[in-house]
Amino acid sequence: MPAYLIEQYSYIALISMSGFVLGFLLEKLILPLIESFAKKTSWKFDDVIFSSLKRLLPVWTFLISFSIAQNLFDVNPTFNALANKLSFSLAVFTLAILAIRIFSQFFKFKTNDDTRNLPSTSIILNIIRVVILLIALMLILQVFDVSVAPILTALGVGGLAVALALQETLSNLFSGIQIIASEKIRNGDYIKLDSGQEGMVIDITWRNTIIKALQNNLIIIPNSKLSSAIIVNYNFPEPELALSLEVSIAYESDLDFVEKLSMETAREVLLRVEGGLSTIEPSIRYHDFGDSAIGLRITVMASEYASMFLLKHELVKAIHKKYKEHDVEMPYPMRTVIIKK
Repeated sequence: MPAYLIEQYSYIALISMSGFVLGFLLEKLILPLIESFAKKTSWKFDDVIFSSLKRLLPVWTFLISFSIAQNLFDVNPTFNALANKLSFSLAVFTLAILAIRIFSQFFKFKTNDDTRNLPSTSIILNIIRVVILLIALMLILQVFDVSVAPILTALGVGGLAVALALQETLSNLFSGIQIIASEKIRNGDYIKLDSGQEGMVIDITWRNTIIKALQNNLIIIPNSKLSSAIIVNYNFPEPELALSLEVSIAYESDLDFVEKLSMETAREVLLRVEGGLSTIEPSIRYHDFGDSAIGLRITVMASEYASMFLLKHELVKAIHKKYKEHDVEMPYPMRTVIIKK
């Protein structure tokens, strides 16, 4: 190889590496300052963009420097053509990574926004990643003069055979998409199935829905089973729900006094116990003349399903203590039997 070509290649490599170093310095010194400034703004989407640029700036400055050096030193048409194809492929690949990061963070950001009902589930993110990578792959193949049409034709013919072989898998996939699209079940919702399983939804994958039970174990349900099940969603349309406590008092009790005492006790419990909604007035209703007592229903509001257990625990303790202090009798069940001779 002639000495001047070696010198020109050396200049191209030097300029390209200088661009890479410049991008590395920009990422380490300038990008953190821009990110800190973006966090102070009310618009949150700029945070998503700047955080997605990490480890991509050096690659882009390298490609720009390489393109400039290649135009300055026109060494070889064959080298230039191959270098352009490789540079374009690398640029498309990095832009695909940027798009995947932006979409992923955008969905996570929208999920944490209480004003929107976009479920951040792995099935959505995986579909987005696959679509973006397929588009990037087709662009790269076109650059290297590889026809995409025969590949798409082969995929279409083979897809029919795959669909027949993977009927159950595809059923779970489309059921998962239907569950997400309906927005009736979202991440963080506490649900109960007609089969008895219950827990908090933590993810909806391409095959299963994963819920976490209160016992801290995972319940994995195929999406096709979930889509056809009868489900109670304790977080839809609102997470607040009513908690009722059934109490029985003696027929000799002063009903007005018991109602007042029960109301005061319920209010005190709502103020004291975490998860109780003290802004919503408790409800006291007599509902039944039983065999040995009058039925009383005390209803309070809990902030969410998981809060009901502690709230009911404290309410039972408080009602029992108050009734005992004020001599309100809660009689044992009894029955009067008359025997005729």
